Amino acid sequence: MASFFCSTKFFLLLFFVSAIPTAFIIHLETSAPATHVYHYHSTGWLRECAKWDDVNRRFIVSFFGGGLGVIPVYENYSPGNVLQEIPVVRDVDLTGNASLGLTIDRERNRVLVAIADVFGNRYSALAAYDLTSWNRIFLTKLSGSEDEKAFADDVVVDTEGNAYITDAKANKIWKVGVNGELKYTIKNPIFTPKEWYNKLVGLNGIVYHPNGYLLVAHTFSGNLYKIEIAKGDEVKLVKINGGSLKFGDGMELLSLTKLVVAGNPTRLVESSDDWESCSIIGKAKGAIHRLTTAATVKEGTVYLNHMIGLGYPRKKHVLVEAVFSA
Repeated sequence: MASFFCSTKFFLLLFFVSAIPTAFIIHLETSAPATHVYHYHSTGWLRECAKWDDVNRRFIVSFFGGGLGVIPVYENYSPGNVLQEIPVVRDVDLTGNASLGLTIDRERNRVLVAIADVFGNRYSALAAYDLTSWNRIFLTKLSGSEDEKAFADDVVVDTEGNAYITDAKANKIWKVGVNGELKYTIKNPIFTPKEWYNKLVGLNGIVYHPNGYLLVAHTFSGNLYKIEIAKGDEVKLVKINGGSLKFGDGMELLSLTKLVVAGNPTRLVESSDDWESCSIIGKAKGAIHRLTTAATVKEGTVYLNHMIGLGYPRKKHVLVEAVFSA
């Protein structure tokens, strides 16, 4: 993402509030969903990312207004029941910044969160929190007012505990060590497209592949990059057959050969050559009026996080099962 007012999400939000007839929204909300949906009541309107914590049977969600919450899914859950969000993190010293992409570092029992100044792009950071106590383990400043504008958007962790955070404004990737030390940034001219309109929202969704490399999506160009972190951070442009990943947001690996790219629509991508190339093999719509921003996998099933909550005074959000069609 670039600054919020130049981002895809801003334009889609503007479209949402100005162009979609209220009757149409009511129709979408009252129609029987085509797939399984987890509904949950929350304390805020905007939820950027959600990841399934299988050990603790809960979704972890990030707040666009800053902070984290958990949504427990108990063993006796019945489909159709509305779940409850429980706030667990609200850092006073980060007030005014958004909590965006997150990833679970299971081996170290913690969650890593990308944090950014959405409106001014003057601050970016990575925070780590203990999954049991929710105490903050470290806060690493990635950029500040004295630097070029930046936007920490999404984060992933490798097997050694290093974190990689995408900068959707300046098209680079920060590498942060296991103890929170800022190591260096990965930069490459290939990350920046020539067309001005493709520069508005840059590097966004990111995953770590067990074969030892990163896959990173560029939102406005639709490009997918493979970064060989064991080979001097060599960057390759992945050939995409059957279209592009334009307007892609958060990503999640479904298997070694399949990748989910959340967006509007969400795409299922497959590779047979270790991600030198890939093909779009399916698409899923999600709840289009709520704006899909992230994907997670729960017990083999893909669920899509949607940014916008509806309802008053209690806000209701949805995590929608993704069913892909060719």
